[in-house]
Amino acid sequence: MSTNRANPGTVADNRKARHDYEILEQVEAGIELTGSEIKSVRAGRVNLRGSFARVANDGQVYMYEAHISPYEQAGKYTNHDPKRPRRLLLHRREISRLLGLIEQKGMTLVPLRMYFRGRWAKVDLGVARGKKLYDKRDDIAKREAQRDIDRAIKRRVQN
Repeated sequence: MSTNRANPGTVADNRKARHDYEILEQVEAGIELTGSEIKSVRAGRVNLRGSFARVANDGQVYMYEAHISPYEQAGKYTNHDPKRPRRLLLHRREISRLLGLIEQKGMTLVPLRMYFRGRWAKVDLGVARGKKLYDKRDDIAKREAQRDIDRAIKRRVQN
């Protein structure tokens, strides 16, 4: 299992979502997976880039466009479709609260990371608003300024 230094136990991280969206709130959700999917997730073969979540008409939350690679050792008929919609497991009141938040203009649900808590696969969902181009530029400028400051401090400490 591949691990992320910032978040140990993280299987997949959606860094693109943090660049494209302003994350207003995070919610932890379970995820309903088949046997071959959980094997691939444990192997770290997950890509969350471009994925999103929606509340369906039946009142359930589904994650779309998340790519979980097929498991090589699974048989031809027992393997899964890599991009199938996957149900996210949330309490009814969490779903209704999320529905109230995302009904506002410009709001969406974005999977931020997938990880294991104990033996259960979990997904961090973010209630997000899309960033404008100038917001992205501001973030990049702040990040570069912080790097310059860190470099200057490091140089000063070494001398």
